[in-house]
Amino acid sequence: MINFLDLKKLNASIGQELADACRRVIDSGWYIAGEELSAFEASFSAFCGVKHTVGVANGLDALVLTLRAWKELGKLNDGDEVIVPANTYIASILAITENRLTPVFVEPDHNTYNLCPIGVEQAITSKTKAILAVHLYGQLADMERLSAIATRHRLLLLEDSAQAHGAASSGKRAGNWGDASGFSFYPGKNLGALGDAGAVTTNDDELAEVLRALRNYGSHEKYRNLYKGVNSRLDEIQAAMLSVKLKYLDAQIRRRREIAQIYMSKIINDQLVLPLSKGVNSVNYENHVWHLFVVRCKRRDELQNYLYEQGVQTLIHYPIAPHKQSAYSEFNAYSFPLTEMIHDEILSLPMSPDLTDEEALSVVAACNSFS
Repeated sequence: MINFLDLKKLNASIGQELADACRRVIDSGWYIAGEELSAFEASFSAFCGVKHTVGVANGLDALVLTLRAWKELGKLNDGDEVIVPANTYIASILAITENRLTPVFVEPDHNTYNLCPIGVEQAITSKTKAILAVHLYGQLADMERLSAIATRHRLLLLEDSAQAHGAASSGKRAGNWGDASGFSFYPGKNLGALGDAGAVTTNDDELAEVLRALRNYGSHEKYRNLYKGVNSRLDEIQAAMLSVKLKYLDAQIRRRREIAQIYMSKIINDQLVLPLSKGVNSVNYENHVWHLFVVRCKRRDELQNYLYEQGVQTLIHYPIAPHKQSAYSEFNAYSFPLTEMIHDEILSLPMSPDLTDEEALSVVAACNSFS
């Protein structure tokens, strides 16, 4: 079986470095908010090209706490509208509603599946205060146009970069386009920890200062609490793991692009709709880091079963749109035809830096033999 993603195999190649880093933390006797966290935050800031990285417990908290910090700073208030793509993972929506803000769903661009700037312009009202741009599947949203819209309408711009570590446009990476960006380091991400982990990146000094307090019970100084904060700290062991893995991220992105190139050039079954990179149909374009390689097929379930029979494991990211989830029954009557079609048809093929050319070609052969 060609696994969708084999984390044990992927991490084994740097297993000794990870073990050494873990031992270093154990021997230090300091497990929360220490040198490992500071070192990773500095390294990730340099990687993204930003002034600040604030490590938190997970990717959802990164989004929740950023919106919460803007409320503390008086930039957002209860009921304000946040424009968000309708076809995102539910975490993007949870972050909005958790802060008593109102999500305004917009259909995606039909080629990239990312937030459509035209739809954003049409959705702006007097209550709109922010745009949440999700870099879905590893492809940077159209940040040039979204940034211009945000500036023109004086809106906050938040990136959901959970799937897009290293994606860039004009040399400017995810995490450095908006007023802030939330990252997830869930183990299956392109930069994955060995447990839950997340971070916020920003160039805003004031925002970073508030975030550092909010993640630590609302406190900069022990027992002195400025805000009603939470406990959402990126621990020392996960920070140490991420520091090791960050060194290999660029090389792993290059390998993901090589695998994507094999898929793009050799899958010729017209029942499968292949992904498109922004502007050009080129997998080497800096815009895409191929966290996922997602095809569409009107007979998606049949295709998935067939590929499994051929020894290819696939996953669906994601089968149910947020507005159709039971958790959001208040939105169930909404209709977003393109979003719903995407969620009904998408299928993620195996994608990992340790996938061999032979395995990728076997995936291609299985896709092409589906009839």
